[in-house]
Amino acid sequence: MTALAGLLLQSGAEVTRPTFWRIGPIGKVLFYYLAVVAIGVFLVGSYQRVSQYTEGRPDSFPRLDELPRRVVAAARTVLSNRTLFDGDVVAGLMHAMIMWGFLTLLIATTILGIDMDLYRPLTGDSFFTGQFYLSYSLVVDAMGLLFVVGLGVALYRRYGVRTERLWDRHTGLEDEAFVWALFLLGVGGYLTEGIRILGQSFPPFETVSFVGWGVAVAFEQAGLTSDAAAAVYPVVWWAHSLLALAFVAAIPKGKPFHMLASFANVVARDDDAGRRLPGIPGDIEATNAESITDFSWKELLDQDACTKCGRCSSVCPANASGRDLDPRNVVLDLKQYREARDAGAEDVPIVADGAGSVVDSRTMESCMACMACMDACPVDVEHLKSFTRMNRQLVDQGDVDPNLQDTFQNVMREGNTLGNPQRERGAWTEDLPFDVEDARETEVEYLWYVGDYPSYDERNKKVAKSLATLFERTDVEYGILYEDEQYDGNDIRRIGEEFLFLQQAGHHVETFEDCEFDKIVCTDPHSYNTFQNEYPAVDFEKFADDPMMAVDVDGSWDGAPVYHWTQVVEELVESGALDLSGDELDYTVTYHDPCHLGRYNDEYEAPRDLIEATGCELVEMPRNRDDSFCCGGGGGGLWLDFDDDPKPSEERLREALRDTDAGGEVEKFVVACPMCLTMYEDGRKTGGYEDEIAVVDVAELLVEAVEQRTTAETAAVAQPADG
Repeated sequence: MTALAGLLLQSGAEVTRPTFWRIGPIGKVLFYYLAVVAIGVFLVGSYQRVSQYTEGRPDSFPRLDELPRRVVAAARTVLSNRTLFDGDVVAGLMHAMIMWGFLTLLIATTILGIDMDLYRPLTGDSFFTGQFYLSYSLVVDAMGLLFVVGLGVALYRRYGVRTERLWDRHTGLEDEAFVWALFLLGVGGYLTEGIRILGQSFPPFETVSFVGWGVAVAFEQAGLTSDAAAAVYPVVWWAHSLLALAFVAAIPKGKPFHMLASFANVVARDDDAGRRLPGIPGDIEATNAESITDFSWKELLDQDACTKCGRCSSVCPANASGRDLDPRNVVLDLKQYREARDAGAEDVPIVADGAGSVVDSRTMESCMACMACMDACPVDVEHLKSFTRMNRQLVDQGDVDPNLQDTFQNVMREGNTLGNPQRERGAWTEDLPFDVEDARETEVEYLWYVGDYPSYDERNKKVAKSLATLFERTDVEYGILYEDEQYDGNDIRRIGEEFLFLQQAGHHVETFEDCEFDKIVCTDPHSYNTFQNEYPAVDFEKFADDPMMAVDVDGSWDGAPVYHWTQVVEELVESGALDLSGDELDYTVTYHDPCHLGRYNDEYEAPRDLIEATGCELVEMPRNRDDSFCCGGGGGGLWLDFDDDPKPSEERLREALRDTDAGGEVEKFVVACPMCLTMYEDGRKTGGYEDEIAVVDVAELLVEAVEQRTTAETAAVAQPADG
């Protein structure tokens, strides 16, 4: 390319192309006029869209602090397409090709505009010549080709294989117009370039525009002469230009706006979204979701950022079980209603029990709060925040399932979700051959929060006893709160009972402050999440004047180091405190990542390390770690009745037995969460898997391994010496 440019320059040939070839002065003026109009429409429309966000509430968390850092981090995420590759490599490559091709063409157009409208008028010269022009042409042709190929793949996925998640009731003409407009812009650019090259009788330096050159050769082979190409060029140029200007003007009016809103959404993301929820205002008159303007500006931005890709829909366990919940549709229903209200439509309830609302109460009750939708979303839509807002509205209205009402009553009367007497909270310890310290009376290293189900449910009591045995064997200084331990509040908060959550949090914080301990250890990942991420964020002072919130806590709780029990015991195993050699058990097992331990809090390895420390062979299910499939118990699912087909727990057990590499050889389905244990024991029965697989907690595996080690050591000592 350099040698060619040198020869052409020495011969006096100008290595460039005329920008408005065969368009004429009047056409040029008309183009600039239309360009100004298109850009004006774009700017005004974008301003109107952005100004809508000011109608929403202020967000509970800082979204634009450290803005330069946020912008850089968002640019890394968006430009790398990292989130789009997760779970769908083809879609990631496709989007990367489209995005990088589009950005290159946009930059190229901007460079050309700078040369024509700034540099030339100011200097009387042009930099759009010589080696710069050749390099420019090569890069633009190459990246434009990626753009067209990427769009071809998008069209094939949409219309050829008809990827299921791309089609739903919110899929419409604007989606099809968007992808077709981009495709026609890419192809139209090459047609314009090819006809120009042919009309100019193949300038030799234009071989660097290899795609355009190929198009020109194809037209020539088809019988199009140079004169005919020159004659038809203005028609092709205007068709391409008008489509481009129309696209620019239409960006704020439809789906193309997601290109801007998505980036803004990634900039404004909350790294702790989902694992912590915003508190409600101290004002008793405050509403949650009576109108669309009750949503925060970030929640409104979420609606515009949604690309309708359906990734959230495809991973939602409620959707897979046949429940009336599609996370994408909930977000888009809210957006559609907001736009209808802006156009003068009638006001209707946001969420209610029965027809006539934007979202039905049964839809919100279907959510398991597993956060799979948020993890799958490539543009950081925070579904759970909007869902929780609507759940709070349902509680305010009294539109709550009777089973949930019963659970709320149990917590209010007895302090636990099962409705059992608080005085029996620590009764499970009576069968142990050792005493469990009372943390209210004794200074301990670990304050152990046992939880509702390990305290009362017969199956989960075995887990509590196993864990107590592990603590006792390793000489851990631990204690429990006995009848002063109540329900942690994590899941009732996610189904909308914020004030009851605040009461539970206030009770526990008061109790914690009266005890002497260094750390908190939790049996349940749900408790672990709420103690670590939500209790410290509660400002109790806001509710000091509320007679129902008589909590003796000044401001917020300072917190304490909080651990899931697997994290604590992992350290004990590594130190040799359990004296395991790693060959005690020989089961083939698989492990289910609890949502609140994995997706919520990024703890994936501690339970796996403990399983492997017992000697078991661990085989992974296809959906593991952050792709784990929810058991169905979260978000109130443990207390609700749904006619699921199949139940999430049944589907997960099927996956363990049919889709793992070991297949039917898997003997034990291992969990690390009391809710998961409850749901999978039920799914084992209803799904007909009782004779095929056992459901056990990691703690039970460890105790069995320890007992095996003890038995082996005892037998070795009792064996008579040889000879």
